[in-house]
Amino acid sequence: MADDNQLLFQWVGWTVQFALAMSAFVLLLRAASARRPRWNISRRLRGRQPPRWWLRAMGADRDSPALRERASLLAGSGIQMAPELYLAAMRTLQLLLPALGLAAYGLERSGALSSAEFGYSLTALAAGMLLALCDRMFLDAYRRYRADRIRKELVVVSSQLLYYSGSRLHLHGKLARCLPYTKLMRQDMQLLLNEWYHRPDTALARFRERLGTDEAYGFVETIRTLRMGESEEVYDMIREMAKEYKAKIELARAGRKETVSYALFVLAGIPILYTFQIFLYPWVQQSQQLFDMLNA
Repeated sequence: MADDNQLLFQWVGWTVQFALAMSAFVLLLRAASARRPRWNISRRLRGRQPPRWWLRAMGADRDSPALRERASLLAGSGIQMAPELYLAAMRTLQLLLPALGLAAYGLERSGALSSAEFGYSLTALAAGMLLALCDRMFLDAYRRYRADRIRKELVVVSSQLLYYSGSRLHLHGKLARCLPYTKLMRQDMQLLLNEWYHRPDTALARFRERLGTDEAYGFVETIRTLRMGESEEVYDMIREMAKEYKAKIELARAGRKETVSYALFVLAGIPILYTFQIFLYPWVQQSQQLFDMLNA
Protein backbone atom coordinates (compact mmCIF):
# COMPACT_ATOMS: atom_id res chain seq x y z
CA MET A 1 0.00 0.00 0.00
CA ALA A 2 2.82 2.40 0.85
CA ASP A 3 4.55 1.61 -2.46
CA ASP A 4 1.34 2.31 -4.38
CA ASN A 5 0.89 5.64 -2.62
CA GLN A 6 4.52 6.57 -3.27
CA LEU A 7 4.17 5.67 -6.98
CA LEU A 8 0.93 7.67 -7.23
CA PHE A 9 2.56 10.68 -5.58
CA GLN A 10 5.51 10.48 -7.99
CA TRP A 11 3.22 10.28 -11.04
CA VAL A 12 1.23 13.30 -9.84
CA GLY A 13 4.45 15.25 -9.29
CA TRP A 14 5.78 14.36 -12.75
CA THR A 15 2.46 15.32 -14.36
CA VAL A 16 2.40 18.71 -12.64
CA GLN A 17 6.05 19.37 -13.57
CA PHE A 18 5.41 18.40 -17.20
CA ALA A 19 2.34 20.67 -17.38
CA LEU A 20 4.26 23.59 -15.89
CA ALA A 21 7.20 23.04 -18.25
CA MET A 22 4.93 22.91 -21.31
CA SER A 23 3.04 26.03 -20.20
CA ALA A 24 6.31 27.92 -19.72
CA PHE A 25 7.54 26.76 -23.14
CA VAL A 26 4.33 27.92 -24.85
CA LEU A 27 4.45 31.29 -23.06
CA LEU A 28 8.09 31.79 -24.09
CA LEU A 29 7.26 31.01 -27.73
CA ARG A 30 4.32 33.40 -27.65
CA ALA A 31 6.41 36.16 -26.07
CA ALA A 32 9.21 35.66 -28.60
CA SER A 33 6.90 35.70 -31.61
CA ALA A 34 4.63 38.58 -30.55
CA ARG A 35 5.35 42.00 -32.02
CA ARG A 36 5.40 44.89 -29.63
CA PRO A 37 3.05 47.72 -30.69
CA ARG A 38 4.65 51.01 -31.52
CA TRP A 39 2.30 53.04 -29.34
CA ASN A 40 1.19 51.34 -26.17
CA ILE A 41 -2.11 52.35 -24.68
CA SER A 42 -3.88 51.09 -21.59
CA ARG A 43 -6.50 48.45 -22.18
CA ARG A 44 -9.00 47.17 -19.69
CA LEU A 45 -8.83 43.42 -19.36
CA ARG A 46 -12.27 41.89 -19.73
CA GLY A 47 -11.78 38.19 -19.35
CA ARG A 48 -14.14 35.62 -17.97
CA GLN A 49 -15.86 36.71 -14.79
CA PRO A 50 -15.45 34.47 -11.73
CA PRO A 51 -18.42 32.23 -10.91
CA ARG A 52 -21.09 33.96 -8.87
CA TRP A 53 -21.60 30.91 -6.66
CA TRP A 54 -17.91 31.03 -5.69
CA LEU A 55 -18.07 34.73 -4.81
CA ARG A 56 -21.31 34.13 -2.89
CA ALA A 57 -19.81 31.20 -0.95
CA MET A 58 -16.78 33.30 0.02
CA GLY A 59 -18.91 36.30 0.96
CA ALA A 60 -17.35 38.52 -1.73
CA ASP A 61 -20.41 39.12 -3.90
CA ARG A 62 -21.82 42.06 -1.92
CA ASP A 63 -20.54 45.33 -0.56
CA SER A 64 -18.81 44.99 2.81
CA PRO A 65 -16.10 46.78 4.83
CA ALA A 66 -13.60 44.03 3.94
CA LEU A 67 -14.33 44.43 0.22
CA ARG A 68 -14.01 48.23 0.37
CA GLU A 69 -10.74 47.92 2.26
CA ARG A 70 -9.31 45.48 -0.29
CA ALA A 71 -10.40 47.77 -3.14
CA SER A 72 -8.59 50.72 -1.55
CA LEU A 73 -5.44 48.68 -0.87
CA LEU A 74 -5.33 47.21 -4.36
CA ALA A 75 -5.81 50.62 -5.98
CA GLY A 76 -3.09 52.16 -3.81
CA SER A 77 -0.74 49.27 -4.59
CA GLY A 78 -1.24 49.60 -8.34
CA ILE A 79 -2.66 46.07 -8.69
CA GLN A 80 -5.22 45.97 -11.50
CA MET A 81 -7.39 43.21 -10.05
CA ALA A 82 -11.04 43.02 -9.11
CA PRO A 83 -11.39 43.28 -5.31
CA GLU A 84 -14.14 40.63 -5.34
CA LEU A 85 -11.83 38.15 -7.04
CA TYR A 86 -8.94 38.97 -4.70
CA LEU A 87 -11.03 38.64 -1.53
CA ALA A 88 -12.55 35.36 -2.69
CA ALA A 89 -9.10 33.98 -3.58
CA MET A 90 -7.64 34.90 -0.17
CA ARG A 91 -10.55 33.31 1.70
CA THR A 92 -10.32 30.21 -0.48
CA LEU A 93 -6.64 29.88 0.38
CA GLN A 94 -7.44 30.20 4.08
CA LEU A 95 -9.76 27.20 3.74
CA LEU A 96 -7.71 25.17 1.28
CA LEU A 97 -4.25 25.36 2.87
CA PRO A 98 -5.22 23.70 6.21
CA ALA A 99 -6.91 20.90 4.24
CA LEU A 100 -3.71 20.40 2.23
CA GLY A 101 -1.75 20.33 5.49
CA LEU A 102 -4.00 17.59 6.84
CA ALA A 103 -3.63 15.65 3.58
CA ALA A 104 0.16 15.95 3.76
CA TYR A 105 0.07 14.74 7.38
CA GLY A 106 -2.00 11.75 6.34
CA LEU A 107 0.44 10.91 3.54
CA GLU A 108 3.36 11.23 5.95
CA ARG A 109 1.72 8.91 8.47
CA SER A 110 1.01 6.35 5.75
CA GLY A 111 4.61 6.47 4.52
CA ALA A 112 3.88 8.08 1.16
CA LEU A 113 5.85 11.16 2.17
CA SER A 114 9.19 11.21 3.89
CA SER A 115 9.84 13.40 6.91
CA ALA A 116 11.93 15.85 4.85
CA GLU A 117 9.23 16.15 2.15
CA PHE A 118 6.57 16.64 4.81
CA GLY A 119 8.69 19.36 6.42
CA TYR A 120 9.14 21.18 3.11
CA SER A 121 5.42 20.91 2.34
CA LEU A 122 4.48 22.14 5.80
CA THR A 123 6.86 25.10 5.50
CA ALA A 124 5.41 26.10 2.12
CA LEU A 125 1.84 25.76 3.40
CA ALA A 126 2.66 27.79 6.52
CA ALA A 127 4.18 30.57 4.36
CA GLY A 128 1.09 30.60 2.14
CA MET A 129 -1.20 30.68 5.18
CA LEU A 130 0.76 33.60 6.64
CA LEU A 131 0.43 35.46 3.34
CA ALA A 132 -3.31 34.78 3.16
CA LEU A 133 -3.94 35.85 6.76
CA CYS A 134 -1.71 38.95 6.76
CA ASP A 135 -2.42 40.14 3.23
CA ARG A 136 -3.81 43.46 4.47
CA MET A 137 -0.62 44.21 6.37
CA PHE A 138 1.58 43.41 3.36
CA LEU A 139 -0.62 45.39 0.96
CA ASP A 140 -0.72 48.38 3.29
CA ALA A 141 3.07 48.35 3.70
CA TYR A 142 3.60 48.20 -0.07
CA ARG A 143 0.94 50.90 -0.60
CA ARG A 144 2.72 53.28 1.78
CA TYR A 145 6.09 52.53 0.14
CA ARG A 146 4.65 53.07 -3.34
CA ALA A 147 2.88 56.28 -2.31
CA ASP A 148 6.13 57.67 -0.92
CA ARG A 149 8.00 56.83 -4.14
CA ILE A 150 5.26 58.39 -6.28
CA ARG A 151 5.27 61.47 -4.07
CA LYS A 152 9.01 61.94 -4.62
CA GLU A 153 8.67 61.55 -8.39
CA LEU A 154 5.75 63.99 -8.49
CA VAL A 155 7.92 66.56 -6.72
CA VAL A 156 10.57 66.15 -9.41
CA VAL A 157 8.00 66.37 -12.22
CA SER A 158 6.47 69.47 -10.64
CA SER A 159 9.91 71.08 -10.43
CA GLN A 160 10.50 70.38 -14.10
CA LEU A 161 7.12 71.84 -15.04
CA LEU A 162 8.04 74.99 -13.10
CA TYR A 163 11.35 75.07 -14.96
CA TYR A 164 9.48 75.04 -18.30
CA SER A 165 6.93 77.62 -17.14
CA GLY A 166 8.19 80.30 -19.55
CA SER A 167 8.67 77.93 -22.46
CA ARG A 168 6.46 77.84 -25.56
CA LEU A 169 6.35 74.07 -25.50
CA HIS A 170 3.01 72.36 -25.50
CA LEU A 171 1.99 70.69 -22.24
CA HIS A 172 2.48 67.29 -23.88
CA GLY A 173 6.06 68.26 -24.75
CA LYS A 174 6.71 69.45 -21.20
CA LEU A 175 5.44 66.20 -19.75
CA ALA A 176 7.55 64.28 -22.27
CA ARG A 177 10.62 66.20 -21.06
CA CYS A 178 9.74 65.13 -17.49
CA LEU A 179 9.53 61.42 -18.41
CA PRO A 180 13.29 60.62 -17.94
CA TYR A 181 13.08 61.82 -14.32
CA THR A 182 10.50 59.18 -13.39
CA LYS A 183 11.12 55.56 -12.51
CA LEU A 184 8.24 53.88 -10.72
CA MET A 185 5.51 55.67 -12.66
CA ARG A 186 7.40 55.84 -15.97
CA GLN A 187 5.25 53.23 -17.66
CA ASP A 188 2.03 54.89 -16.48
CA MET A 189 3.28 58.29 -17.61
CA GLN A 190 4.31 56.87 -20.99
CA LEU A 191 0.78 55.54 -21.43
CA LEU A 192 -0.52 58.99 -20.53
CA LEU A 193 1.61 60.57 -23.25
CA ASN A 194 0.57 57.95 -25.81
CA GLU A 195 -3.14 58.50 -25.10
CA TRP A 196 -2.88 62.29 -24.83
CA TYR A 197 -3.86 63.24 -28.39
CA HIS A 198 -6.72 60.74 -28.48
CA ARG A 199 -8.66 62.03 -25.45
CA PRO A 200 -6.68 64.10 -22.93
CA ASP A 201 -9.34 63.99 -20.19
CA THR A 202 -9.73 60.24 -20.50
CA ALA A 203 -5.94 59.79 -20.53
CA LEU A 204 -5.62 61.84 -17.33
CA ALA A 205 -8.45 59.89 -15.68
CA ARG A 206 -6.80 56.58 -16.55
CA PHE A 207 -3.43 57.86 -15.31
CA ARG A 208 -5.04 58.84 -12.01
CA GLU A 209 -6.75 55.46 -11.74
CA ARG A 210 -3.54 53.55 -12.45
CA LEU A 211 -1.57 55.39 -9.79
CA GLY A 212 -4.41 55.20 -7.26
CA THR A 213 -2.96 57.57 -4.62
CA ASP A 214 -4.28 60.81 -3.17
CA GLU A 215 -1.29 62.71 -4.52
CA ALA A 216 -2.05 61.44 -8.03
CA TYR A 217 -5.58 62.86 -7.79
CA GLY A 218 -4.24 66.31 -6.89
CA PHE A 219 -1.55 66.17 -9.57
CA VAL A 220 -4.01 65.16 -12.29
CA GLU A 221 -6.42 67.96 -11.38
CA THR A 222 -3.54 70.45 -11.51
CA ILE A 223 -2.46 69.16 -14.95
CA ARG A 224 -6.06 69.40 -16.16
CA THR A 225 -6.21 73.01 -14.99
CA LEU A 226 -2.86 73.71 -16.63
CA ARG A 227 -4.15 72.26 -19.91
CA MET A 228 -7.08 74.65 -19.88
CA GLY A 229 -4.75 77.62 -19.71
CA GLU A 230 -1.33 78.49 -18.34
CA SER A 231 -1.21 81.28 -15.79
CA GLU A 232 0.85 82.35 -12.82
CA GLU A 233 -1.89 81.18 -10.46
CA VAL A 234 -1.64 77.63 -11.79
CA TYR A 235 2.14 77.60 -11.34
CA ASP A 236 1.68 78.94 -7.80
CA MET A 237 -0.63 76.00 -7.23
CA ILE A 238 2.09 73.64 -8.49
CA ARG A 239 4.60 75.25 -6.10
CA GLU A 240 2.26 74.80 -3.15
CA MET A 241 1.59 71.22 -4.18
CA ALA A 242 5.33 70.48 -4.36
CA LYS A 243 5.85 72.03 -0.90
CA GLU A 244 3.04 69.91 0.51
CA TYR A 245 4.49 66.73 -0.98
CA LYS A 246 7.93 67.59 0.41
CA ALA A 247 6.43 68.06 3.87
CA LYS A 248 4.75 64.65 3.64
CA ILE A 249 8.06 63.10 2.53
CA GLU A 250 9.85 64.56 5.54
CA LEU A 251 7.08 63.38 7.85
CA ALA A 252 7.26 59.84 6.45
CA ARG A 253 11.06 59.89 6.79
CA ALA A 254 10.78 60.96 10.44
CA GLY A 255 8.28 58.14 11.06
CA ARG A 256 10.66 55.58 9.57
CA LYS A 257 13.52 56.88 11.71
CA GLU A 258 11.36 56.57 14.82
CA THR A 259 10.39 53.01 13.90
CA VAL A 260 14.05 52.08 13.34
CA SER A 261 14.95 53.66 16.70
CA TYR A 262 12.34 51.53 18.48
CA ALA A 263 13.60 48.41 16.72
CA LEU A 264 17.21 49.18 17.69
CA PHE A 265 16.12 49.81 21.28
CA VAL A 266 14.46 46.40 21.43
CA LEU A 267 17.50 44.73 19.85
CA ALA A 268 19.77 46.47 22.37
CA GLY A 269 17.70 45.06 25.23
CA ILE A 270 18.18 41.45 24.13
CA PRO A 271 21.87 41.21 25.25
CA ILE A 272 20.91 42.76 28.58
CA LEU A 273 18.28 40.09 29.17
CA TYR A 274 20.72 37.41 28.10
CA THR A 275 23.34 38.76 30.54
CA PHE A 276 20.79 38.72 33.36
CA GLN A 277 19.83 35.14 32.53
CA ILE A 278 23.41 33.85 32.37
CA PHE A 279 25.17 35.76 35.18
CA LEU A 280 22.64 37.31 37.55
CA TYR A 281 19.84 34.77 37.67
CA PRO A 282 22.00 31.99 39.33
CA TRP A 283 22.96 34.46 42.06
CA VAL A 284 19.34 35.39 42.61
CA GLN A 285 18.38 31.73 42.74
CA GLN A 286 21.14 30.96 45.28
CA SER A 287 20.10 33.92 47.41
CA GLN A 288 16.50 32.72 47.38
CA GLN A 289 17.58 29.26 48.52
CA LEU A 290 19.71 30.79 51.30
CA PHE A 291 16.78 32.86 52.58
CA ASP A 292 14.56 29.79 52.49
CA MET A 293 17.09 27.87 54.59
CA LEU A 294 17.34 30.73 57.11
CA ASN A 295 13.57 30.97 57.43
CA ALA A 296 13.33 27.24 57.92
